[in-house]
Amino acid sequence: MVKIRLSRAGAKKRPFYSIVAIDGHARRDGRPLEYLGTYDPITTPKRITLDTEKIDAWVKKGAQVSDAVSALLREQKRRTAVTGA
Repeated sequence: MVKIRLSRAGAKKRPFYSIVAIDGHARRDGRPLEYLGTYDPITTPKRITLDTEKIDAWVKKGAQVSDAVSALLREQKRRTAVTGA
């Protein structure tokens, strides 16, 4: 089963995450099938870049979205609704 989840990168105590489509049995930082965006929790405000078209395509193929990525999707939608962009 394919999952859409976070893959950690960055230095110690300076996390940076890539949002990836990956096999559900692969390790956390294993080779992804496709990169779908990034998340930087250190910056203020937190920087989220997502390719929603690719995420929707993977979900239509049956991929499961992790709780953390769904929260990031909701945050992204909320931000775009507030800014109107």
